[in-house]
Amino acid sequence: MQLFIFILAYPFLWLISILPYRLFYGFSNLVFLLIYHVIGYRKKVVANNLKLVFPTTPLPELHRIRKAFYRHMCDMFLETVQTMNLSKEEVQRKYHVLNLDLLKRIEKERSVVIVCAHYANWEWNVSINNYVDAKGYAVYQKIGNKYFDSFIKNTRARWNTTLITQKETAKTVLFNKRNNITGIFGMVSDQSPQRHRAQYWSEFMGINVPVFNGAETLARKLDLAVVFLKVKKIKRGYYTAEFIPIAESGKNTRENEITEAFLHLTEQQIKEDPEYYLWTHKRWKHRGKEPAHFAKVKKPTK
Repeated sequence: MQLFIFILAYPFLWLISILPYRLFYGFSNLVFLLIYHVIGYRKKVVANNLKLVFPTTPLPELHRIRKAFYRHMCDMFLETVQTMNLSKEEVQRKYHVLNLDLLKRIEKERSVVIVCAHYANWEWNVSINNYVDAKGYAVYQKIGNKYFDSFIKNTRARWNTTLITQKETAKTVLFNKRNNITGIFGMVSDQSPQRHRAQYWSEFMGINVPVFNGAETLARKLDLAVVFLKVKKIKRGYYTAEFIPIAESGKNTRENEITEAFLHLTEQQIKEDPEYYLWTHKRWKHRGKEPAHFAKVKKPTK
């Protein structure tokens, strides 16, 4: 059945990926009408999330943000499909890195963890590996359909990126260290961990929630550098990316310092243009459920 679904879907996805600009985004407009006006995919979740994190924002503005988010979400999903046939030259034109020299300087010293949020077009972040000398990895969750999982891996490989799971990350870093290989590890770090597995809770957009601290754990134990990737949507189909250093030596940071810096930078990014964040996720579903000892944790002094 998995193979059958893949065989049915692949030709349709391939056709979408080669559409010229106007037809491509015209199709995205149709998808938006279906998702937003007909199906209403997770509209209540999005509305609740926006009210929760922007309690003083007038309702008409929240409605504007919600509608703009759905337009962007449809664009972003189809741009992910477009990756199938997007050349290196095309992605350079559509996804422009502003300060690549900073990353190149840091990677000469040690391996780097690049942390980012589900913001703008995080799928195209892996194209950065086209411009650096270090070996590139993207930490991801396996897809249930093994054929689509293999397809995604092969697609990312076109941009010099190897996909690894969270469990494989530490082993890969250690292997590279033993063999004197510099690696760049990309992590989307704003997900909501399972409550019983959460190692750390903190405020995100003013609300206490469990947060992932895997990037910090790796960086502090194995002395990796940590860089935040700030992506901005310039216009439809075009983005810029900027590297913001968090720690050039993980072992020299205080506990929770890296995690708190990531949360702060992500909040700033969201507040600048909230419509480009992934509001369909139930990011704040565990609010108010933290164990007592986490409620007493004090954040590092900035």
